[in-house]
Amino acid sequence: MCGIAGISLRPGATLDEAMLTRMLAALAHRGPDGQGRYTTATGALLHTRLAIIDLATGDQPLADGPLRLVANGEIYNYRELRERFGGDYATQSDCEPPLKVFARAALDFGRHLRGMYAIAIHDAAFRTLTLSRDLFGIKPLYIAAGADGLAFASEPGALLAGGVARREIDPRKLGELLNLQFTTGAQSIFPDIQRVLPGETLEIRRGQVSRRQRLEMPTAWNAPKDEETALAALDAVLTEAVDLHQRSDVPYGMFLSGGIDSAAILALMARLNTSPVLAFTAGFDVPGVADERDAAAAMAASVGARHERLEVTQAMMWAHLPEIVAGMDDPVADYAIIPTWFLAREARKSVKVILSGEGGDEMFAGYGRYRAAARRFFPRKMRARGVFDGLDVLREAPRGWREGIADAERAARHLTRLKRAQQADMADWLPHDLLLKLDRCLMAHGVEGRTPFVDKEVAAFAFSLPDSLAVRGRLGKYLLRRWLETALPAAQPFARKQGFDVPVGAWIAAQAKPLAELLARQPVIQDLVAPDRLRPLLERAGEKRAGAAAWVLLFTALWHRRHVLDLPAAGDVFSTLRQI
Repeated sequence: MCGIAGISLRPGATLDEAMLTRMLAALAHRGPDGQGRYTTATGALLHTRLAIIDLATGDQPLADGPLRLVANGEIYNYRELRERFGGDYATQSDCEPPLKVFARAALDFGRHLRGMYAIAIHDAAFRTLTLSRDLFGIKPLYIAAGADGLAFASEPGALLAGGVARREIDPRKLGELLNLQFTTGAQSIFPDIQRVLPGETLEIRRGQVSRRQRLEMPTAWNAPKDEETALAALDAVLTEAVDLHQRSDVPYGMFLSGGIDSAAILALMARLNTSPVLAFTAGFDVPGVADERDAAAAMAASVGARHERLEVTQAMMWAHLPEIVAGMDDPVADYAIIPTWFLAREARKSVKVILSGEGGDEMFAGYGRYRAAARRFFPRKMRARGVFDGLDVLREAPRGWREGIADAERAARHLTRLKRAQQADMADWLPHDLLLKLDRCLMAHGVEGRTPFVDKEVAAFAFSLPDSLAVRGRLGKYLLRRWLETALPAAQPFARKQGFDVPVGAWIAAQAKPLAELLARQPVIQDLVAPDRLRPLLERAGEKRAGAAAWVLLFTALWHRRHVLDLPAAGDVFSTLRQI
């Protein structure tokens, strides 16, 4: 994986080399293996490299005539190549790279790409800059309009470091963060910074966006006629996706939970590899909390995988949380950032690429909220209740925090109720929470994350399925469970699952008194919460809803210090919060 950045200058503006250097430095963690810089009279492209493929010859920018490219991600054009060449398409020497696709397809080039990517292409002949992001938003990309032109970067932190954007907060987006634990849509929490949306391509001329277009979810598959046909098709599409996502010139492994999605990845990796799969699982030091390590170990043993177990302790969380939050410049207050960050740190000792089961629930209808939203009678609106609703903690209840979710639901209104719920999550929850969490936590340690479920061919297949093959009775992911019943019986796909929970609420409750005193001193918390309401909330953090609210406030305080006040993460949580 890599970091990319750059700028398209307005007429009369000149490049600020110091700004470019600051942006590169802010992205160094995304690419510790090298840097590239390309400058012209109209702008610049910047690149920091994490070497995964073509280790000796893969430096960027890449050139083809008047075109220069910097990219973050991996692109697999194998289906198109197979149709052209047949047979062993993976070994063809004339596999078409993105610059060739762009040269013949222009802004439509994203339609011909399969993979995860954020791409910037400078065309010297037409003096244009083209930015493009993959269909699902697996790889991040942001833009900000400054006095000198339009800048872009893989992370908001680079735009802030470059001085292109102000360290200020959009109040409406802060309300989203508090009640959703992530933010929706194109507008980031920083007023000057926008996301390039998943599947979006922008053409930029003279420092301004001149054209934009966006890909739609693929619908190429014909719906399978029966369950057995669907199972065979599922096996084929998942096998191909995992095979592509293993493409690497460096060691790779996987994150394994006790759930359905990572079990499917394990089954296919074991089938496709001759050497044992390396799998990593996290657990916690709190008795009674759902712990997936034993279930994961049983699955790993059944296929001969090497299994690494990691215990995440309360002491580890307090010691490293400021550092973890510092990596979440586009804020995601999902407490799963804690085990994900520690797993990435552990994995980096052995591998440079990790496959993950993210996206399986969204593709194959795994969440209970989908079944509730799809009920024939009394369907329930997704995320109708925010984290702080009914707790009487905030000075003022955020307004409009659900508008982004409602927009995504309206955009999917042509689908069945089940697929409408899935599509709404794929518009925001998947790219702006799950995939963003994975990207930042892994890139903090120089590890590339890959998500075989989040693939255009897998999506085209999954969304062609009739609802009856996605949900059966009270079970989601029905077809995936049926497939796993044969592919990996040790996963026990129809057994009741423990679920995954991080005991952050219990950890906060144990430190309620000192934390309340320190949080009450933080400017952002003072604006949000009256002091007399803070400590009672933290003392009740062992309860589910109070714990979620307490965690969001702790995250927000640490995030605000680092990314708005621009203060360093100075030691553990307590020493960091003491330094105002």
